[in-house]
Amino acid sequence: MKSTLVSAACAATVAAGAAHAGGIERRGDPSQILFEEGNQYLEFSVVHVAPNVSGTDTTGGFGPTGNITESYQNWAFGYKHELNDKITLAFVLDEPVGADVNYDTAGAFFSGSNASVDSIAATAMLKYKFTDRISAYGGLKLQGLSGSILVTSPGTAPNPYNLNVDKDYQLGYLVGAAYEVPEIAMRVALTYESEIEHEFRDNAGNPFKVKTPQSVTLHAQSGIAANTLLFGSIRWREWTEFAVAPGDFFSLVPGVGAVNTPIASGTSDVWTYTLGVGRKFSDKWSGAFSLGYEKDNGDVVGNLSGTDGYWSYGVAAIYQGEGYKITTGVRYIDIGSANTSVASFSDNDAVAVGMKVGWTF
Repeated sequence: MKSTLVSAACAATVAAGAAHAGGIERRGDPSQILFEEGNQYLEFSVVHVAPNVSGTDTTGGFGPTGNITESYQNWAFGYKHELNDKITLAFVLDEPVGADVNYDTAGAFFSGSNASVDSIAATAMLKYKFTDRISAYGGLKLQGLSGSILVTSPGTAPNPYNLNVDKDYQLGYLVGAAYEVPEIAMRVALTYESEIEHEFRDNAGNPFKVKTPQSVTLHAQSGIAANTLLFGSIRWREWTEFAVAPGDFFSLVPGVGAVNTPIASGTSDVWTYTLGVGRKFSDKWSGAFSLGYEKDNGDVVGNLSGTDGYWSYGVAAIYQGEGYKITTGVRYIDIGSANTSVASFSDNDAVAVGMKVGWTF
């Protein structure tokens, strides 16, 4: 049952949700639905992520931060339709980025501060198969981004600083190509996703821009033995281009005064690696195990982050029924230590649990 085995390549990442991966990213490349088997394919997935990110004060005058992150859910919907032997269409609706930060512990430097980012994206894609082994694909993504932030700190002006921005919709695109050897479930696919630039206004009515970064993702999988599949991915995102810098927000620098600075920004580009193995156990059941790694860059991260890199360990199980499949997974994320301007974060982690249901008809 090749379709079940191939599905193992994504099963172990169903519960990932890209939790704490690269900036505020929560989902990656949406293009792989184009390779699902069947003339028509429909899927729905949901992930619950429970992070624990806490730190200790390094200024000498404040208490520990407590857990600054909140649990969240991330969902996605996808549909694929093969028009003929050459052309496949697909549509994905998801939440590609997001953030939920809350300093709710009394006595912390930023006590009372919070921030949230919400997104929704609709991606329409087309794949053209030149031969049984070579194909190319591309599409457009309409992305909506909104957010709110409240900063209460003796080091900022004005204090408190509060900003809410309504959802801004902008277009981006993706392109890719793939090489396949169906007989051994082999596929290598490379996808480029463009940056998407949103424009908002601060409390004074001045415009400022926020970019979600461009990315490149390499997916690879191949059968390595009977009923066994090896899979992995490498993903790069240009998070150095990300900054939230409204013109009416200032940091108070001793001896200098008020300096306009970003509320949040990316300090390094991010590479994320995944390697896993899938195994078919019976006509109904298969499973997968995966490792994930994101380098700890050693940067001084933003006070609304507190994370830098991770190791992750995921397991998943797939049940294949008549015309449908159910994938469940759990992932443990060992979050890397990080330093901000006022705190040191360490010994943090997250647990993600997810489910995806797919129908072929």
